[in-house]
Amino acid sequence: MKQFDVVIAGGAMAGATLALALNKLSDEKLSIAVVEPFVVDHQAHPGFDSRSIALSYGTVKILEKLGLWASVSSVATAIQHIHVSDRSHAGMTNITSEELQVDALGYVVELAHVGQIYQQKMQQADNITLLCPNSVKRVERDQDNVTIQLDDDSLIQARLLVAADGAISTCCEQIGLALTEHDFEQVAVIANISVSERHQGRAFERFTANGPVALLPMSDNRMSLVWCLPPEDAQHILHLDDEHFLESLQQAFGWRLGKLTKVGQRASYPLLLRYREQNTSHRFAIVGNAAQTLHPIAGQGFNLGIRDVASLAEEVVTHIDDPGQFKGLMQFSQRRDSDRKTTVALTSSLVHLFSNDALTLRIGRNLGLMAMENCSPLKTPLLRRTLGLVER
Repeated sequence: MKQFDVVIAGGAMAGATLALALNKLSDEKLSIAVVEPFVVDHQAHPGFDSRSIALSYGTVKILEKLGLWASVSSVATAIQHIHVSDRSHAGMTNITSEELQVDALGYVVELAHVGQIYQQKMQQADNITLLCPNSVKRVERDQDNVTIQLDDDSLIQARLLVAADGAISTCCEQIGLALTEHDFEQVAVIANISVSERHQGRAFERFTANGPVALLPMSDNRMSLVWCLPPEDAQHILHLDDEHFLESLQQAFGWRLGKLTKVGQRASYPLLLRYREQNTSHRFAIVGNAAQTLHPIAGQGFNLGIRDVASLAEEVVTHIDDPGQFKGLMQFSQRRDSDRKTTVALTSSLVHLFSNDALTLRIGRNLGLMAMENCSPLKTPLLRRTLGLVER
């Protein structure tokens, strides 16, 4: 039976970042196995597909500390300006990198590109063993170890097992950690869009009666679209031809980027809040979407997951003599409690506030946006969370 210090179930963004973080912070003293069902291929791997994500300023600082940003920055597009508005109403606010005196508010990366970079780094690391394609089938724990039966029926053992295997985590189900789920009754339609005007590093979050429309700047003057709609509207939009899809999006978003000229392959996924309040158990921890899957409003989910990863890596390395010991896992859980609860509550509240066209809520959110635009003390808490400058 192969022995490891840490086994990570899941090798997509959260799991791969954790493996590389542990390797870096431990000065390559930990033996790490990453169990991943899918070979990294942007055509097939669901964790590194055609989607893009926004990395906050705080996340970039974490990646710099972990020695990962230099490689990722080569495929990243800077966000210099964030424009938040309410369609057909006066409320809006703007956030600029100049205002905050930072090089960029964040960066947009395509998951497929990051997946290839991370794959290469893990293969080059002597202390990281990539078990792929494979997956966790069964988990058993005793006082000092976790024994993991893989899908090919081989057995491996570790002092700590970390679940980074997605929202419906096999590992968490094996351990028995409760999952809370809330359906937002929305579907996210995602695609890459070409526009006629230069985006100039501008990101947009536009709230409509049906839900938010987000457009993030990408390379080659493309925009990454996340369009949140009721399920029946999403199905209608998905089945339109390109011309009528772009017309519908133009009507919802407006003309701040000129004419929307081209749409790439479209995809969709239902929007659910999935949350496990307990993020540790005996010789077991969870990070990324296995711990919480959030609504994409305000782009908080992935950045919250990276804060989980960084904190867990620091605690494991602090207790490197036994990476799965109770003390280190308890400190990790306590460190992450406030940030997780606050971020979940914030995103859920924003969905309710900005996906509802009731008159009182419409007036309230527009007054709020206008007040934030003109009053720095009101704007500061949102800015800190937007930038990912959060205690962890």
